[in-house]
Amino acid sequence: MPFRDRADAGRYLAAKLINYRDRPDLLVLGLPRGGVPVAFAVAQTLHAPLDVFTVRKLGVPGHEELAMGAVATGNTRVLNMDVVHTLDISDRVLDAVTARERVELERRERAYRGSRPPLEVLGKTVILVDDGLATGSTMRAAARSLRQQGPARLVVGVPAAAPRICDELRAEVDEIVCAITPEPFYAVGLWYEDFSQTTDDEVRDLLAEAERMQQQRAVCDRTLVVPKQGLEP
Repeated sequence: MPFRDRADAGRYLAAKLINYRDRPDLLVLGLPRGGVPVAFAVAQTLHAPLDVFTVRKLGVPGHEELAMGAVATGNTRVLNMDVVHTLDISDRVLDAVTARERVELERRERAYRGSRPPLEVLGKTVILVDDGLATGSTMRAAARSLRQQGPARLVVGVPAAAPRICDELRAEVDEIVCAITPEPFYAVGLWYEDFSQTTDDEVRDLLAEAERMQQQRAVCDRTLVVPKQGLEP
């Protein structure tokens, strides 16, 4: 059955990742925009900090829903060479679409994070989350870019994925968890009852709420370890 919405999908995915719960080195990163509500639910269940990792699909001109590649934070570009060769897409078109999407990528970085720096990835166990995988281009670009930042372990988690794409991405990361892999897959949106577009405001709100809840957990943890004063051993 389809997931009710992205929050429902995130809770279902989190159950598949429960072995990572309460790890002190854990960080959850959502791919904006649709991956962030899923990642929020995962982060809350696993008691982990949440941040975004910005990536943009390179859509075929005139058929933007078809990915010919993707760009990600860190100046990484990944191309879907099957699509590029089949449609005979020129370097000029690729470069033009790439330049446009990099402008949008930078805008989103500013919009979601403002002056706040991204969370530190080096040496962390990172779970990279999206709402689904159809072609895998955006996730592949994100994973390759993230590798350059030196995480100790890189895990990809998605609620729904095309079986072939899930298998192909195993070579890119340390672990991939695809909660459901229906065949035929067709499109990510088919596996959600509500697949309405996530807005920039929703992404900002979820990040702010995740930060507030993480701070509350930190305060509670400190309270639990403060020794009682004035007691005899």
